[in-house]
Amino acid sequence: MTRDFININDFTILVEEAVSAKVITDACKFDEPVIAVAFYGSGNVDLSVNYPNKKKQLQYTKGLALSFYADESVEFVHTVSAQKPLRCVLIATSIKNLDKLPNDEGEIFTSLLVELVNPSDHYVEGPSFLMTPEMEHIMDTVFNMKYEGKTKMMFFRSQMTTLLSHFFGQLAAGQTKNINTTEREKLYLAKDILLHNLENPPSLSELSRKIGLNTYSLKKNFKDLFGTPVFKYLQNERLKTAHDLISNHKATVQEAAWQVGYDSLGSFSNAFEKKFGYRPSQIK
Repeated sequence: MTRDFININDFTILVEEAVSAKVITDACKFDEPVIAVAFYGSGNVDLSVNYPNKKKQLQYTKGLALSFYADESVEFVHTVSAQKPLRCVLIATSIKNLDKLPNDEGEIFTSLLVELVNPSDHYVEGPSFLMTPEMEHIMDTVFNMKYEGKTKMMFFRSQMTTLLSHFFGQLAAGQTKNINTTEREKLYLAKDILLHNLENPPSLSELSRKIGLNTYSLKKNFKDLFGTPVFKYLQNERLKTAHDLISNHKATVQEAAWQVGYDSLGSFSNAFEKKFGYRPSQIK
């Protein structure tokens, strides 16, 4: 487990990474009430949020951007395993510092995260959605960068500002507006079904029946909530899973293609190159 705290202006940046061959848990708390946005990279690490007399659990956090308010009584517990490593960047600020944030950032928090600026409980979850490809690229860059010292600080400052800009840009576009709690839960179920069936996914009509939404609502609201159409999301997850299998020497290129549902090696290689910029055979 590695955990780095970096202070930039009135933001605290927490960068966490953990890989374990056995199941381990990692718990943390904040010293004061904060408003934060957590960005989860590769690995579907499980998250449990424990606070007075309540518990919230999240699974399949891979690619999730999650905003929340939390005070000192809230405990965040990540469960890490060989199949579920942790890569997380958290950007936090205290409510008392909102007026001090530069470049009208405090006003952006106040206008787009109203429920967090005026919390109703020890833990309040705000808007969440799957990261855009641009946000995922920033996360990959952060966890693979080699800078040190002042250069590292300069790099982090620019990347964290860009990551937050993308996050608030998505909110400003109204992506999660007009999706009620019941429909949101059904859409997360649809996402889980796709993740569990990469090799043989259900058709759009089958998926609609499984979650209890009509096809039109599924297509429209899935894109609104997660920022990508249903089967574009499926393709991205297939390719990212294949990349992990090949790069970690768990499968050959052909085996990885089969395991994520591609019958044609040529189609797999073309889609892979379009997403990552290089062919699967070029992974070192």
